Amino acid sequence: MLLLDEVLAGLNPAEVSQALPLIPQIREDGVSVLVIEHLMTALMSVSERVLVLDQGELIASGTPDEVANDSKVIKAYLGDEAASA
Repeated sequence: MLLLDEVLAGLNPAEVSQALPLIPQIREDGVSVLVIEHLMTALMSVSERVLVLDQGELIASGTPDEVANDSKVIKAYLGDEAASA
């Protein structure tokens, strides 16, 4: 298992684009990869399963699409107005 904590932090967009393909390549070699990251667009593009925490509590788990459309996730990260839109 490879644990990556904010591995994309501090990289410019070109560097992020170069680094992202490495995650699926590592996974294809049979290594499980756990990524903690705040760059959601980047993370969602390489994830099979996403877990979302809000103040240390698990609020959602599923595919990137399921989690991105979860009302608890939207409320926690974008606010009440976005969750009811």
